[in-house]
Amino acid sequence: MIGRLFGRVNPREAMIRDLHVRINAAARAPALYTTLGVPDTVEGRFECLSLHVILVLRRLNRLPDPAAEVAQDLVNAVFLQLDSSLRESGIGDFGVPKRMKKLGAAFYGRAAGYDAALDAADPDALARSLARNVLGVDDAADAAGLARYVMASDRALASLDLDALVVAGPRFAAVEPPAGTADQSGVSR
Repeated sequence: MIGRLFGRVNPREAMIRDLHVRINAAARAPALYTTLGVPDTVEGRFECLSLHVILVLRRLNRLPDPAAEVAQDLVNAVFLQLDSSLRESGIGDFGVPKRMKKLGAAFYGRAAGYDAALDAADPDALARSLARNVLGVDDAADAAGLARYVMASDRALASLDLDALVVAGPRFAAVEPPAGTADQSGVSR
């Protein structure tokens, strides 16, 4: 704490903070909301952040040490941010732990579902899970574009080693318009 007052920052904390900031920025990309249908709500932003963190954690969990420590530090940073956000939103000290427990269960439940679908290379299962969790809809067809984005992002992240991931930042796929829609040039895909 005293080191922070005098401008000294732990390099590991700075690395995790930078990684977290980059993931947050990716999760707030406007095209995710305007093109892929992620609801621009508190819940939608939580789901989108969770999705991107889960993708990065998948990669970290497949890398050699010290990637596991980086993964744990990232999870800690994300949940500290969520705790802080809940407190800033006016939720009292007694309500925060209960909400955090629900958020943690939701996060790890989604991680297990997304991991299973990605490990099986099953775009239909992934779309069903994304439709239910991220988009809040019943029709998996509505989440097909988001599933393609997630699978492409997972492949892009798989090409990164630990240094590239933490120094250059995570690589996520470009958001592609859903099939049959016109892109900005007016060309239908």
